Amino acid sequence: MAQPEMVTDSANATMSGDTKMVGGAEMYPTKNIIENAVNSKDHTTLVAAVKAAGLVETLSGPGPFTVFAPTNEAFAMLPDGAVDGLLKPENKKALTGVLTYHVVAGKVSAEDLMKMIKDGNGKATLSTVAGGKLTASEKDGKVYLTDEKGGEAMVTIADVNQSNGVIHVVDHILMPK
Repeated sequence: MAQPEMVTDSANATMSGDTKMVGGAEMYPTKNIIENAVNSKDHTTLVAAVKAAGLVETLSGPGPFTVFAPTNEAFAMLPDGAVDGLLKPENKKALTGVLTYHVVAGKVSAEDLMKMIKDGNGKATLSTVAGGKLTASEKDGKVYLTDEKGGEAMVTIADVNQSNGVIHVVDHILMPK
């Protein structure tokens, strides 16, 4: 099966040799997830959340990890006050649960994911580090993830390789049960 077309815009996601542009910054495959994410202007909310949850050390570790990385716009779609509430120290456990729901152990490339979807007759189930499930599917050449509450996120930039895994940028927040 052909690799799915990923929605990109030239300002945010272009190939440059082994690097991809995300949020106006080159993502270097020699750097880890955190070292790259801190440079993306589209992921400042995610980086702040990772810091508040105490996950910097984990996501800087050897992994490998597959991270479905929501953009600032994805966080902005949450109800008013939701992000500020999650960033409060007393909500660290809930924040950690939401963030680790976007992480899968191991490195799952777009090609791997498409093969899993094909082998699963149109659907692939991914187990998240949080202990939940995400369902991957393909529609019109694009990969979608469905969370346990029925919410959907589309992969907008695939295969942003890191030294300790891969990031796939998504356009919505995925929520665990």
